[in-house]
Amino acid sequence: MRAGHRAVRPDPGLLLIGKNKAFAFDSALPFGLNSRMQNAWLYYGGGLELTRELYKEHNAINFPAGNSGSQMGGWWRQEVGSVADLRGRKVRIPGIAGEIMARLGAVPQSIPGSDIYPALERGTIDAAEWVGPYDDEKLGFYRVAPHYYFPGWWEGSSCLSFIVNLTEWNRLPPAYREAFESAAAEANVRMVAAYDAKNPPALARLVQEGVKLHPYPKDVMAAAFKAANELYEEEAATNPVFRRFYQSWKSFRYAQYQWYRVAEASFSNFMAGQHLSPK
Repeated sequence: MRAGHRAVRPDPGLLLIGKNKAFAFDSALPFGLNSRMQNAWLYYGGGLELTRELYKEHNAINFPAGNSGSQMGGWWRQEVGSVADLRGRKVRIPGIAGEIMARLGAVPQSIPGSDIYPALERGTIDAAEWVGPYDDEKLGFYRVAPHYYFPGWWEGSSCLSFIVNLTEWNRLPPAYREAFESAAAEANVRMVAAYDAKNPPALARLVQEGVKLHPYPKDVMAAAFKAANELYEEEAATNPVFRRFYQSWKSFRYAQYQWYRVAEASFSNFMAGQHLSPK
């Protein structure tokens, strides 16, 4: 799966959360893990075992097969200065992120990608999230909604999976299964690499077109973080499957960010603050 395919193929976890919000752990949760952390949780933190137990209930098996990395926070027709500016705004944002936006006063909308541009152009919606610079540029949102916000706090990464019928999977010869797993693992690595390579020049082109970059205000981030954690605790109290996932994921998230504060984030933040030359 190459970067750009997501625009026509949404991640299965997002589509399945209507059945059980626990499926979101196979895709992305607001204020969750970045792409490396997600892979670490899946492959070495027990996440793959948990998600496969859930898919097994539906006679399916999942294979991590790609990740968009950290996404952007969407396109807005007008600036967002505070949480108050979200009230009544119609925002194209599905799933759990839409529920959190609703708690902040926005009005989430679920519309297909092909309808986003005309809806923004007509003012039917006030804002829309999609993926990031490489995918967003191709859809031309900057022409009708010039304010581009970051970060996409609802998708610090967005994991995609191949979903295979379990009965048919078990019928495959072992060598075929090994080949499929290897191909999925390679797709998982290559998709992150493709987005990491293609997003920077795409963002530079968007800025040259007059796009205005904005960080989300601190009160918006704080309010969204609070609402997300409240939603998780409420869901865990009533959904035992979600609770099992959440306990594993929450503990792993804590440990990962403690580590990232020490090495990864400190190094990246230092380098981002330096006057680097492209030549």
